[in-house]
Amino acid sequence: MKLPTDWIGRCLALCLATGVGLAGASPAAAPLASGERTVCPPALPTQADNGAPPRDRGLLWRATRDGRTVYLFGTLHVGKPNWRKLGPITSAALRNSDVLALEVDPNDPDLLQAMADTRPPQPLPEPLQQRLNRAFERACLATEALATLHPVLQATTLTVMEARWLGMDATYAMEQVLSAQVRQTGRRVVALESAATQVRALVPEDEAEARTLLDQSLLQLEDRSARRVLDKLALAWERGDVAALEDYAHWCECAADEADRVSLRKLNDERNGPLADRIESHHKQGKRVFAAVGALHMTGPQALPLLLAQRGFKVERVVFRR
Repeated sequence: MKLPTDWIGRCLALCLATGVGLAGASPAAAPLASGERTVCPPALPTQADNGAPPRDRGLLWRATRDGRTVYLFGTLHVGKPNWRKLGPITSAALRNSDVLALEVDPNDPDLLQAMADTRPPQPLPEPLQQRLNRAFERACLATEALATLHPVLQATTLTVMEARWLGMDATYAMEQVLSAQVRQTGRRVVALESAATQVRALVPEDEAEARTLLDQSLLQLEDRSARRVLDKLALAWERGDVAALEDYAHWCECAADEADRVSLRKLNDERNGPLADRIESHHKQGKRVFAAVGALHMTGPQALPLLLAQRGFKVERVVFRR
């Protein structure tokens, strides 16, 4: 089973909580255990280009019911320095909201505890451990940096860090940008899913299944498929290309058979109902909500805009000028 890249993106909070965004912190090169040299990902600038005008990116819907608005914003879980400048439409929508709802809050103090509770009872087989060690070497990151995490979470975090080769990093993700702006104004940030729920989804309880997942994660690092797919995903997101995102299963290199497609539906479509319920719950409390979740949750037969429409919201796409 190939892992969908949006699954990889779900460890955004893990990267931030463990301090491995590492933008601009890569050394020039490091030795592999084989004695070969590996070139590290390029360092990213720490400042946005102040000369570039703010531009709206991503995907935005407006859902109205009972005189109050819910904004649905489809995000990418990594970003570029310039993306920290929100465009005028996105800024206005965020400004006119009472609460920011994220899949999971990276600043949730329960997150680190939930991750610490996932340590496997047995050490990895030596071949698998060696492959994981080589993945750390290729990322120019010491194994100690993530030593407290389950091996599956280690590999997932390393895969998110592949974005550095594409000029992106988890520290510049929209969730971070939005959260920082909202907290500056004293408004609330709420999580639509608990830290424990997210971690359980990322790490199978069955040891054999977890090792299979680790093997597939490492394979995506080794053959660079995760990097290829993330590049396509980022381009579709930046363009607001809903059609390309709807066609994700055909180009994600993660849906080769029915088992893969079932896994993809479980990861994406089956989570959308509970996400919609929690968004609606905040709306019922009299709140104007800005809900920022992964862009792929805006696609498919259980897309969040469709689910809110079924709940009596008037839903319309907000089209950005590109």
